[in-house]
Amino acid sequence: MIIDFAGIEASQRYFLMTQAILPRPIAWVMTRNPSGSLNLAPYSFFSPVCSNPPTLVVSMGQKPTGVEKDSYENLRRTGECVVHIPRVADLDAVNASSATLALGDSEVDQLGLAVTGFVAGGLPRLVDVPLAFACHYQQQVDLGPGPQHLVFLQVDQLYVDEAVLETVKQRQQINAEALDPLSRLGGKDYAGLGELLSRVRPG
Repeated sequence: MIIDFAGIEASQRYFLMTQAILPRPIAWVMTRNPSGSLNLAPYSFFSPVCSNPPTLVVSMGQKPTGVEKDSYENLRRTGECVVHIPRVADLDAVNASSATLALGDSEVDQLGLAVTGFVAGGLPRLVDVPLAFACHYQQQVDLGPGPQHLVFLQVDQLYVDEAVLETVKQRQQINAEALDPLSRLGGKDYAGLGELLSRVRPG
């Protein structure tokens, strides 16, 4: 079966892409609202794209009402965010944080999530999430009539809980099983890592 994307609506293309491109990592993005409260929202159109400079990209659409999402507005206003990598244990909180709230309402407060200091003078991070990137706005590319904002974030600092670190051949690396990252599938579905498969890369 061949599906011609030119002949179907954008909502159908979105549904097919999220069903076919999986699993997808989740960026749990924290920003600061104009009131000073903390906004927290998950994005699964997300990826690392460069290591020099260290850069992530998050695709940010609009709310169902057609207005810009709070994360995007906050990021453009302040220039900073913290991208958390949520665990399977965070599933319910991640899902709940995707709800559309009134402007200025804090998902962090509503969900009772604890935060702690991260970047001096900047945003905090979630206490119970073992991996977080402190980032600043780098640039963006807008696509489509929405538009969809492809926001490039430059990483300033990375927090890694020592509980998910291990040393392999005198090199520190993140233990994927200990991190137990949550991934996004299509529709209402999420997944954990499942069975891990390893291969030595050929020379």
